[in-house]
Amino acid sequence: MIVCGVELTGSDAVVCLLNMDRGQFNLPECKVRKLSLPKNHSREDLKRFQAAFAELMAEYGVTRVAIKERMPKGKFAGDAISFKMEAAIQLTTGTEFTVTLLPPALIKSTLAVNPLPIAFADTGLKAFQEAAFTTAYVGQLHGR
Repeated sequence: MIVCGVELTGSDAVVCLLNMDRGQFNLPECKVRKLSLPKNHSREDLKRFQAAFAELMAEYGVTRVAIKERMPKGKFAGDAISFKMEAAIQLTTGTEFTVTLLPPALIKSTLAVNPLPIAFADTGLKAFQEAAFTTAYVGQLHGR
């Protein structure tokens, strides 16, 4: 099962693909690290973002998308653009993936019980993909 972990930050959707096959994790090579939405976006920009995301998921055969949930208010609140991107991902039609929102508390508690099997520095991913990687890992564990 291939899971795409997503961290929505600013106007970017940072992605990381994680595959689990017979109990072994691997990171499929992915040509895209993040998808962006222009700050002064139009309806067409949002549709293009949604289509690009759906195309990426179809290309890699993703079956589950795990999004790190943002708080609607408070110190760590998400901004309006990130909530629009989340909605665009959730409302994507004609695709074969399911979308799960993972609260930060669930991610933290899952990692306490099931630590990452590899140090992030050894994955070969970019530093800004760490939260997406962690989200994908927890999404794999909760997707079984």
